[in-house]
Amino acid sequence: MTIAEFETADSEEFKGALLALWWDGRGNWERAHEVAQDLPGADGAWVHAYLHRKEGDLGNAAYWYGQAGRRVARGDLRVEWEAMVEEMLQRRQ
Repeated sequence: MTIAEFETADSEEFKGALLALWWDGRGNWERAHEVAQDLPGADGAWVHAYLHRKEGDLGNAAYWYGQAGRRVARGDLRVEWEAMVEEMLQRRQ
C-alpha cells in the first residue's frame, strides 16, 4: 500500500498505530491522540511522541521517543509521518 492509498483508505482497514496515523493524516489530532494513548509497545509510543511534537509539547514528545527507543525527531513533521506510515505498512505485509 502506498502513502496515497493509505490516505484514501477507509479507517476500518487499520488498527493500532496505523489507525492513529490515519486520523492524524485526516487532520484529526484529537482522535489520533485518543487512539495513541491506549496503544502499548514501541509503535504506540512512537506515534504518541510524534503527536506531542506536532502539538509543540517537546518535553512530552522526548519522553515518548525514549519509550519508543527512538531518537527525538527534528525537522519536517510530514516527513516523519510518511516514514512512520511506510515502516508500519511494510511490517503489515
